[in-house]
Amino acid sequence: MTTIETGQDGIRAIETGAVPTRFARGWHCLGLAGKFKDGRPHTVHAFGSKLVVFQSSDGRLNVLDAYCRHMGGDLSQGTVKGDEIACPFHDWRWGGDGRCKKIPYARRVPLRARTAAWTTLEQDHLLFVWNDPEGNPPPAEVAIPRIEGATSDGWTDWRWNETVVHTNCREVVDNVVDMAHFFYVHYSFPTYFKNIFEGHTATQIMKGLSRPDARPPSRKGQPGMLGNTSVATYHGPSFMIDDLTYHYEGMDLNCVLINCHYPIDANSFALHSGIIVERNERLGPDGAEEMAARLSDFILKGFEQDVRIWKNKTRIDNPLLCEEDGPVYQLRRWYEQFYVDVADVGPEMVERFEFELDTTRPVEAWRKEVEENLARRAAAASGGTAPDGASTGGVSPGAVSPGGTA
Repeated sequence: MTTIETGQDGIRAIETGAVPTRFARGWHCLGLAGKFKDGRPHTVHAFGSKLVVFQSSDGRLNVLDAYCRHMGGDLSQGTVKGDEIACPFHDWRWGGDGRCKKIPYARRVPLRARTAAWTTLEQDHLLFVWNDPEGNPPPAEVAIPRIEGATSDGWTDWRWNETVVHTNCREVVDNVVDMAHFFYVHYSFPTYFKNIFEGHTATQIMKGLSRPDARPPSRKGQPGMLGNTSVATYHGPSFMIDDLTYHYEGMDLNCVLINCHYPIDANSFALHSGIIVERNERLGPDGAEEMAARLSDFILKGFEQDVRIWKNKTRIDNPLLCEEDGPVYQLRRWYEQFYVDVADVGPEMVERFEFELDTTRPVEAWRKEVEENLARRAAAASGGTAPDGASTGGVSPGAVSPGGTA
């Protein structure tokens, strides 16, 4: 179907195909594992279903369909009793493997007393669930890699944010190849941009400069921000690990940023972000924690900038691209592998593909815009007039936007 139809020759129509009716095959992160370890059941809306997450007495986190197969009671409103979740309706006890273990008032448990159970993984203080519409177990080659620093005293604990976005989750994945939006939406300044797709991974490599027109000057005695380097990789359809370094005068600040999501239904998803920061002598004993808190707030603002775009844009299956845009169509072919049966994954979806953008023209245009913005700021401060063509504002006071974010 199209959202714009016209009989006039030469006017391009926007094609908006239906969103997928199935949910992506792969590992999906539900957030920090610790929040599910309070002895209570937790409700999670994901994959078009209502799920219950609970911790059994052996410490394992379990994920089941939330509705009891007996009379439809909501297990997420029940009680954890030993290794089982007890339904609040009739006290049927369900184990983490999806089987009913006990019915206190019954002589025996029916043979078919089984509900949907989800394969889980707890790693680096995060909880993952495996989704596969075909019901196959996760193959070893798509395992989520360990995250440097997540379990090290030399790094901070996770700073984690969660929000719900009311659109299809393809929108967030498209940003892997969208260099220009970092300048216009997030007020960063990319100078190098490359993508690599191979197998179940999609990587964005970005280097950028600080934007003096988008942030206040450094305070006296504080090192100035120079720029950043980001290597951000999606491992499967929804979990991105970004090895991110901020470059300051006389110091580098190493971080790991997580950008991940899971679908709630076809038209909404839970968007999560997390960050850890490597401790640094230059930062002092509490400096890394303070920096992690600041960066976490900054990243959340970056997601809010994206959400404002997503709320008002239309889905577009035939984007009209210019030479300086990234490989949107190739990324979408890579992404398609998670929405078809394994037997239908074609070589064009998984073969290695590399693309480095020529940033000559963007950098030239963006330098000019930054200079005009600075001239306008100086003119406003002195009561003068800004030069013709200077941007009229909309510039964020934030720092350099991290690469790999939405």
